[in-house]
Amino acid sequence: MADVDAAAWDACLPGEAECHAYYVACETAAAASGIGLRMAAIVVEAAGAVVAVAPFFRLNYRLDTPLQGRMRSLGDALFRHLPGLVTLKALCVGSPYAERCHLGFAATLDAPGRAAAFACLAEALQRQVIAERAHLSVWKDLAPAEDREADCLPEMGFARLASLPVAVLDLPYADEAAYLASLSTATRKDIRRKLAKAGNVRIEFRSDISPLAADIDSLYEETRAQSGLDYGELELLPPGYFAAVSRALGERAVFALYWVGEELAAFNLLLVETDRVIDKFLGMRYPLAREHNLYVVSWMANIRFCLDRGIELFQSGQTAYASKLRFGSRLVPSTIYVRHRAAPLQWLLRRLSPWLGFDRFDHDLARHIERKAA
Repeated sequence: MADVDAAAWDACLPGEAECHAYYVACETAAAASGIGLRMAAIVVEAAGAVVAVAPFFRLNYRLDTPLQGRMRSLGDALFRHLPGLVTLKALCVGSPYAERCHLGFAATLDAPGRAAAFACLAEALQRQVIAERAHLSVWKDLAPAEDREADCLPEMGFARLASLPVAVLDLPYADEAAYLASLSTATRKDIRRKLAKAGNVRIEFRSDISPLAADIDSLYEETRAQSGLDYGELELLPPGYFAAVSRALGERAVFALYWVGEELAAFNLLLVETDRVIDKFLGMRYPLAREHNLYVVSWMANIRFCLDRGIELFQSGQTAYASKLRFGSRLVPSTIYVRHRAAPLQWLLRRLSPWLGFDRFDHDLARHIERKAA
């Protein structure tokens, strides 16, 4: 990633807080950590100019990664006895550190030019799969716009799987009261009750976290351990991630800090764009967070942050859908494309793909789908 011209990359993905500097910071932190995941980039050039870009990474992927709860314990048992059967080398377009595949094109390209550039990206991935003798080629977390660009992938033999959708909240409201009025009566009362019982919580926003980096790392790991979900290396952050992002993005990375007395009880990393705020990561200290209702406190602090700046889209990401839906969010679908190098196994993968989507194994999503169908 660091070898790619920053201005050319950002011109293909204008306005993104998860920009070239963000990916270089992630790449540097991942390389220093010694974790198995390795990052890179794919770039298409025409006449010496960059016309298409995408992040890229390699990992050893466990086939039972979508499984959660009791089903995951079966996968763990199989992995202990036959690790080679459930672990495959995967080359992936996208990033474990982003909720969408940042597939970008130069503004000078017309529709046929974008299609040709995408074909070049796809061919480059397949050449690399052959060169490295990888088992899987993957396009991770394509948002609807990028999914339309990828319409040639099924023709190339890729299986299409549903990924976890991304929760976003539209905020066309004049103030906090108008936002609360858009919610159900029960939800509105619940939020007000929890805010009233939160006690004395001090909220601070800052971009420089250098004195607090270790505390923030600890809060994130504590929250990840509490989540009950396990997506393996796809959710692990390398040590130093938060400090690296803070340095790389400056004021585009804002940390909302929640203090109870002198103790840092929670944080949010917010990535700030002109018309969107991305709630990137949340970390909490338990049981202090529950005692002070810090999830609701942080949600409302983020809503005020957006409204005060006239930003009308708040993206709160993947997982933990129950509260996000209750607080007015909608879900934007996300897609994964996968191809196995061995044709017989790819035939099987395509037949099983409707039952392998990540969305099928998230309990909050399952309940949401059941309620919609009722």
